[in-house]
Amino acid sequence: MGQAVAIFAHQEEQRIAACLASLPLDRPDTVFHVLINGSTDQTGARAKAAAGGRPHVVIHDLHPGGKSRTWNHMVHTLLTGRESAVIFLDGDARIAPGSVDALIAALEADPSVNAAAGMPLNGRQADQYRQSLREERGLFGDLYALSGSFLSAIRAQRLRLPTDLIGDDGLVAAWAHTNLQTDAHWSRERVIACEEAGFLCDPVSLLHPASWSMQYRRMVNYSVRFFQNRIISDIMAKEGPTGLPERLTDLYPAWLDQLSPRPGVIGWFDRRALARINTLLR
Repeated sequence: MGQAVAIFAHQEEQRIAACLASLPLDRPDTVFHVLINGSTDQTGARAKAAAGGRPHVVIHDLHPGGKSRTWNHMVHTLLTGRESAVIFLDGDARIAPGSVDALIAALEADPSVNAAAGMPLNGRQADQYRQSLREERGLFGDLYALSGSFLSAIRAQRLRLPTDLIGDDGLVAAWAHTNLQTDAHWSRERVIACEEAGFLCDPVSLLHPASWSMQYRRMVNYSVRFFQNRIISDIMAKEGPTGLPERLTDLYPAWLDQLSPRPGVIGWFDRRALARINTLLR
């Protein structure tokens, strides 16, 4: 048995080389899957150059993109089913030395644990995020690990993330907490915060117009995700993972009357998100 690492990279030509350089690519017991999902820039070429011909680094150029669709492809198509653990990370993150070993060790130390979270190491709210991971036992898509047995259960039940889901970490964490059952079976002990594993991301600079545009899109996406989580929470409470649809868009018509903007500044982004949802239904 070995391990696998899934590196999700969409339009990351500026960061993918640094991401790969931060990983132990020469581990003979680990396959590194670089998942170039829907990119139109030079992410693939720069990933190939950074891989340096290493046989355990495999570049996948996947179309169409989308992180959830790519996550499904990784879990159900690219994994062999014999992995003891799989590390998931984003291609814009740099992984702290020793993190891969720390995540694997954390999962091996307790067979009842389904997932281990890497910790954010920089950013203005890093301390708050780390404390939140310790208390709430969530996952950040930037860096987390799933046990091989948990992934085998996902594969056996043929569970897939909705292809239009924004982000993967929230729903994957819920699956891990509930052991692929309804929310009534929730146990925070099935997810652990791994203090010895961490990641760094480039901070958003509000001095650059491109950063403003990126942050605007991110905030609207967060609002869409907020509404998607309302729907997912209802399904997880009543039916569990088997009740999730292939696309959340298919459920929007039944939910529109129940979705409304939150008060304050965040409500402005919520309204943009609801406008996007309505556009999808035309």
